[in-house]
Amino acid sequence: MATTRASGSDRARDGVPVTSLPISDKALAWLLLIAGLVGLAAAFVLAVEKFTLLRNPDYLPTCSINPVLSCGSVMSADQAEAFGFPNPLIGVAAFPVVAMTGAALLAGAELKRWYWIGLQVGATFGMAFVGWLIFQSLYRIGALCPYCMVVWAVMGAVFWYVTLRNAGAGMFGARVGRSAVVRWSARWHLVVVTTAAVLVLTLIAHRFWYYWSTLA
Repeated sequence: MATTRASGSDRARDGVPVTSLPISDKALAWLLLIAGLVGLAAAFVLAVEKFTLLRNPDYLPTCSINPVLSCGSVMSADQAEAFGFPNPLIGVAAFPVVAMTGAALLAGAELKRWYWIGLQVGATFGMAFVGWLIFQSLYRIGALCPYCMVVWAVMGAVFWYVTLRNAGAGMFGARVGRSAVVRWSARWHLVVVTTAAVLVLTLIAHRFWYYWSTLA
């Protein structure tokens, strides 16, 4: 899989050169812009549905399709307010930052090292939270929220490519930036993304096979 040779302006501030990136800076910018907008849209709809459900406990969310794809079941669970307020508010606050980062890069902005590190911290927290939510949805709540799954997908893409960019740029130090793991990850980035998606889909199929089998 092709990698993109970075220019001199793409060097990390600690002096470690970017030897290769899985996607170009422009492609990363577009990914952040699109993922941020899609994530914001999904989080906003979830927030509206959640507040509507809070006002009217009998309300049936638009994404409650069947016993498995049931946003109502997910939104009514304690896990839907993990920090004492509706989870979608996190996305409403965070995804605009992702989108604006992509827009700034497309406009030619050169972001400082501290900004990339901050974005990494946010992306890592988001990915960890998504992993927790996936586990809770599958094995504790026993239902899936389609809008939440959109957030899972875009968060996974943002985390993966921001991490690869920062690692390749030496943001985590020279040894990490030049390591075989980073080079391998950059070379096979699409394989990793595909494998992760297939793994989640396999877990979903296995967990709810009792229902899917009745549809045949």
